[in-house]
Order: sequence, then C-alpha cells, then structure tokens
Amino acid sequence: MQKRSIQRGRPTGTTTYEAEPAIAFGAAVREERTNQAISQESLAHLAGIERSHMGKIERGEHVPTLPLILKIARALKCSSAHLMALTEDKLASPNSSD
Repeated sequence: MQKRSIQRGRPTGTTTYEAEPAIAFGAAVREERTNQAISQESLAHLAGIERSHMGKIERGEHVPTLPLILKIARALKCSSAHLMALTEDKLASPNSSD
C-alpha cells in the first residue's frame, strides 16, 4: 500500500469560508490584545507569525488553524478555551462586540 503524502492547508478544491466565526475570533483576539496593551506587531512576534497575517486574523479575513490558535493563546498568556469562549460570546451577540 502506498503512503499518502500530507498536504498543508485546505484540501484541493475546498472553497468554503465562513466569515462570521472568523470575524468573531478576530474580534476576540483584538479585544484580549488591547486589554493587555500589546501591539499587533508584538503579538505577531510572540506568536511567531507575520504582522500582516495577524492583521488578517483580527479582521476576520483568515481562519486560523488549531496550531495557530494555540500559538496566539500562548502569546496572549491565556488559554485557547478563553479565546473560544470570547468568540462564542461574540457569535451569540454580534452587535455588542467592541
């Protein structure tokens, strides 16, 4: 049996993008970052990603992977569960964000 290679990212042909959760997660990250008075550039550096990528995440233009969510949470010195709870709160009441 031939071993399949592991491919990064979305499977070929996948075009699904759900903006609402991405926007809510980005708002949660931004809220936590600003509460801690951390610049976007500093957070990106702490998480080991490009600042422009962090900007896309905060604007909801990019849906981060689980490993990236864990890196962001670690950089913010909080749990990924905390970020997910903030995200769920924002999804439950989108008009009360920010």
